[in-house]
Amino acid sequence: MSQVTLKQLKDLPLFECIEDKTLNLIKESVIINKLKKSQILFTERQSINTIYIVLEGKVTMYKLSEKGRKRVVYILNRGEIINDVNFDEYSSSINCEGFEDSEIISISKVDLLNIMKLDFKLTEVIIYSMGKKIRRLYRQIKNTIPIKMDKRVAAKLWKLSKDYGVETQEGTLIDVKINITYLADMLGSSRETISRALKGLEIMGMVKIENRKFIVSREKLNGYFKSV
Repeated sequence: MSQVTLKQLKDLPLFECIEDKTLNLIKESVIINKLKKSQILFTERQSINTIYIVLEGKVTMYKLSEKGRKRVVYILNRGEIINDVNFDEYSSSINCEGFEDSEIISISKVDLLNIMKLDFKLTEVIIYSMGKKIRRLYRQIKNTIPIKMDKRVAAKLWKLSKDYGVETQEGTLIDVKINITYLADMLGSSRETISRALKGLEIMGMVKIENRKFIVSREKLNGYFKSV
């Protein structure tokens, strides 16, 4: 564990509108923890008195089915609050692990609430963070409406290309390490089903897999999953 610097906090998009006096209070109250890829940060039904923020790297938020199948809900990136829902007195309702080697800021829930009382702008930032996650959940609920799996895959790849896309001559490279198994976890399906859906999208010229990364045509994907 190590201490965070004021510059590290100011560099996070989350805190770009927060005054230095508030950031100094946060700096004195937080520590940095290392989180390895696939290492568990917390589990469902765990009592949590700490709020976590991604300083560097990415984490996976996921649920487990009754059969133990993993369903990825979010990938959270640098500067995102991981468990803002845990401001209440309930235990965690989701699992969190490192998507890749990461650094995580941790701060006592009580300390953060006290700082929020002193700076309403910080309170707004927390509210907006929660609102963003709620909107993402609404989109996921929409995607649970029964549609062909290839369209669900197309929609997920389009969203990933929006979040992590890098333009190349061949199309938009999804510049994050997501394999077919992980994509299946994101969609709550089997690897075999997702593999078949991807093969169909490849045949239609929407997706190409090179060096274990996806290159997509965002325009074609968008038109396909929105078509009736």
